[in-house]
Amino acid sequence: MARNSSSEDGDVFEGLLRSETASVEQKVIAERTHVHDAQSEQRTLELLSQNQTLPVTLSSIQIHGASHTRKSFLSPLFQPLLQDSKNVDYTLADMLEQVGGVVEKLQKFDIFQPQILFHLSRPPHLDPSSTPTDLDVALRVREKSRLLLKTGTELGNTEGSAYGSLLWRNIFGGAESLSLNASAGTRTRTSYSAEFSTPIQSNPNLRFSLEGLASSTEKPWASHEEVLKSGGAKLHWFRDSGDRHQFGYAGAWRQLTGLGAGVSPTVRGDAGDSAKSAISYIFQRERRDNPMLPQKGYFVKTTTELAGWGPLGGDVGFSKAEFEASGAVPIPLPGIRGSSGVSIGAGFRAGLLYPLPLSYGLGGAAPSRINDRFTLGGPTDVRGFSLGGLGPRDGGDALGGDIFAAGSVNMLLPLPRIGPDSPFRLQLFANGGRSVAMRSKTKGGDPVAGQQLSAGSVWDGMISASKDLSSGLPSIAAGVGLVYAHPVARFELNFSLPLVLRQGEDARKGLQVGVGINFL
Repeated sequence: MARNSSSEDGDVFEGLLRSETASVEQKVIAERTHVHDAQSEQRTLELLSQNQTLPVTLSSIQIHGASHTRKSFLSPLFQPLLQDSKNVDYTLADMLEQVGGVVEKLQKFDIFQPQILFHLSRPPHLDPSSTPTDLDVALRVREKSRLLLKTGTELGNTEGSAYGSLLWRNIFGGAESLSLNASAGTRTRTSYSAEFSTPIQSNPNLRFSLEGLASSTEKPWASHEEVLKSGGAKLHWFRDSGDRHQFGYAGAWRQLTGLGAGVSPTVRGDAGDSAKSAISYIFQRERRDNPMLPQKGYFVKTTTELAGWGPLGGDVGFSKAEFEASGAVPIPLPGIRGSSGVSIGAGFRAGLLYPLPLSYGLGGAAPSRINDRFTLGGPTDVRGFSLGGLGPRDGGDALGGDIFAAGSVNMLLPLPRIGPDSPFRLQLFANGGRSVAMRSKTKGGDPVAGQQLSAGSVWDGMISASKDLSSGLPSIAAGVGLVYAHPVARFELNFSLPLVLRQGEDARKGLQVGVGINFL
């Protein structure tokens, strides 16, 4: 990539462009106020509109202001422009579109300020009448601060915490980043995490990361505390359409400790250490207009995890899959032009955990542990029930389920005298769900605790659990509430009334406060 300084003489086009739009031509038109004077602006617009089909070639591409960014990292971004400009049918419109694409990629690395300046000029040593027209391209960027330190408090997923974080950007000049975080909260007592992330082959949509985590979390619904230390690697692949793919491996040491005075025998049986070694895949598609307050669109997410089987190791083995989908449609009202602020939404979640033998075994498997099962219920989950309030229980402890399904429908209405543009909504909802555990019994009919089950017993147990899931009505609650959609979290204050309740489940009639980023 050439870094020659360009001359001001013989300028062909000059303009200041923002990189938010897909086309550099559109950016020039949108940013007229940034052109140095009215005559230069008018000349730029006329030249762009009249010369879209003008054959051009690129003499050089320069980038200014990237003092901490490696040339070897930037070169692959600009090399396609130099190669394509050698084609005989390469035009000014093609060049503007490609430069706009490069500017968008530069922004995705999150190492430059949003505004990027773009300049075109003719090399001074060439004949002005030559065809095709030779041009120099220059981009001026301003790098973001390489170190960012933040402290504060946050609310999310039914807990509050105080945190401190350090972000180190562009460590080696290739958009690498190191993120260090520490927090202490009401439920997650302590949490320390570190993540190193780097793009692959200068592609902002393809990143590799190494992660480490140490945390201690209280789980009062199951009378214990979980201490976790884990590390792993992930490959992130983002599509321009908004789809996200994530492949990962993680190894974790888990400890169930801090047992409560009235802990159940089941939780006590799972207490102690366990090691999990697992690979995972996550797919996510986001098509909602506003994830915190969707008025239209849909969302789909699938999570698949395989632990313990084959060469993975560890002392727990299972296959775990979870599916989540939600959507909303706007409801037009007579006499109201534009958005009415009224919408109907629905959501569905389901999951299955299937025990597997360790290593390459083809025989039986141990029943799932409480660390790995699904929990269901809570103000950000199935409203009208406590955290983990749905599903199997042993005394006062929620044990979680091996199979679950939950769904909801809701209507959002703008508050009177506030209007549809406000982040506040009145909510009417009904939701329900069911969570069941695999039936794992010995020949004598007694529950198995930590014993190996045959492959046939595991299969029969999962079939029985699937039948239980669909038998009878699920637990159901309905209610009304107030929703506030903050840019970083969603707040709900709901009055819930349980309508269908199974024996032993923990319902919550009355007010519930929910804070989080994911809601059923």
